[in-house]
Amino acid sequence: MFRTGLAVLALGLSSLAAFAAGVPASEDILRITLDQALVAKLPASTATVIIGNPAIADVTTLKNNGGMVVTGKGYGQTNLIALDINGNLLDEKQIHVEPTKHVLVVQRGGSRESYSCDPVCMPSAVLGDDSKVFSEISGQVTAHDAFAGKGTAAK
Repeated sequence: MFRTGLAVLALGLSSLAAFAAGVPASEDILRITLDQALVAKLPASTATVIIGNPAIADVTTLKNNGGMVVTGKGYGQTNLIALDINGNLLDEKQIHVEPTKHVLVVQRGGSRESYSCDPVCMPSAVLGDDSKVFSEISGQVTAHDAFAGKGTAAK
């Protein structure tokens, strides 16, 4: 009986180890909120950075310090690959772009609209919203930015 228990325990532990080997370590996953940016490190000799799906994330390398800024562009997962000048793999990370945490979604039949609530709810353009609602909110943001850019500059 004791030997059977040990065999079952050993089998369970080996299965757990095999499962864990296929799961990326937490430092290999960059978790980013949609429309937010994250500063992360790159290996010192990185010459090329590749994003698997640029519709999900974008990267800008920082000069002279081995860093990068990763921006969440769309929901989902993709990967980032860092290569040296000879094309050798230096690093690979998973990128997970997640929705913002403080969003209220109103579903009216087939129409969806989102509100950013932190703590007061205001309309916001979020991927997946009804195209009419998304266009109206985006247009207001663009008009606001243009208006704000026309302020009096210091001379």
